[in-house]
Amino acid sequence: MKNTRYAIVGAGMMGQEHIRNIAMLDNTSISVIVEPDAGMLGSATTLARSLGSDKITTSTSIADVDWHTAADAIVIVSPNHTHCEVLCELMPLNIPILVEKPLCTTTGDLQRIESLMAERSAPVWVAMEYRYMPPTAKFIADIAAGRIGQLQMLSIREHRYPFLEKVGDWNRFSEKTGGTMVEKCCHYFDLMCLITQSEPVRIFCSGAADVNHQSERYNGRTPDIIDNAYTIVDFSNGMRCALDLCMFAEGSEPQETITAIGDAGKLEARIPGPDRFWPDAPPRHAEVAFMPRAPQPPIIEPVVVDEALLAAGDHHGATYYQHQKFLDTIRHASPVEVTIQDGVRAVAIGIAAEESIRTGQAVSLS
Repeated sequence: MKNTRYAIVGAGMMGQEHIRNIAMLDNTSISVIVEPDAGMLGSATTLARSLGSDKITTSTSIADVDWHTAADAIVIVSPNHTHCEVLCELMPLNIPILVEKPLCTTTGDLQRIESLMAERSAPVWVAMEYRYMPPTAKFIADIAAGRIGQLQMLSIREHRYPFLEKVGDWNRFSEKTGGTMVEKCCHYFDLMCLITQSEPVRIFCSGAADVNHQSERYNGRTPDIIDNAYTIVDFSNGMRCALDLCMFAEGSEPQETITAIGDAGKLEARIPGPDRFWPDAPPRHAEVAFMPRAPQPPIIEPVVVDEALLAAGDHHGATYYQHQKFLDTIRHASPVEVTIQDGVRAVAIGIAAEESIRTGQAVSLS
């Protein structure tokens, strides 16, 4: 089988997670790494070579790469606020692209990207890793199979650690991240849309920056990223979903809980945080619990993830499973599972949630 060559645009923490997971696929290699930070460029290149990629072009700018011969696929993992410009430059090449969430950060960006898609035939896949976490995937499949009957309510809780340090601390301000409800929560808004199989129509969000990063100063400015919020999303089919986010709750176990209630029972996915933040803890596994309406003990099913996949990133193997499907799209033209439209929808909900926080009003989506 022909080797599939990947270009990585953005080689920070998440870019290097993509490198580790691509290396586990058959007949793949990293052929290009673009990263303006010299330290990250060096560490990512060393990592890729250690995993078997020996012919790598490195650059600090996408403008300096001969894209027509350099790669068979592109993975965009640069900071959020750069996604639109990078996409606008690379999409006309008609090379398959996987772009990290969020797709972009502003409404204007959404419109620019959608217009570019109209002239493109090669696939663009938006990286929504949370769909592919094994416990989440099982949870979604069980709902689709009717295990809880007709879905009526969906809620998601993430109680976790603060935003990590990034190069230049670009993730401390909403102008570059799109705001926490875009940067972090687009994953959850995507899950809501996927599970309800409906369109969002109204968003109300109450949140604030209360605890994290408040002692930090950048040219005299205090970070403005929200660290806790409650969000309600109404859907066109009458479904309503809720998100409970807290980013100063490092000791929470599990880190994420996704709950669906139908007319026949309740289903809950319980997902621990990354093991590297719990170095002294005993082995922890995700689980999916089914609770029928009849009073009886829940049926708890552990979801065990391969240790090699856990070691390759912070997403319970989801990045690997996502890349398996993206590679199948590259090689065999299988359908894109997370489309530009999915990415647009998730960002639009996040933008509306940020607006709702600012105004104190519910925001309608057209």
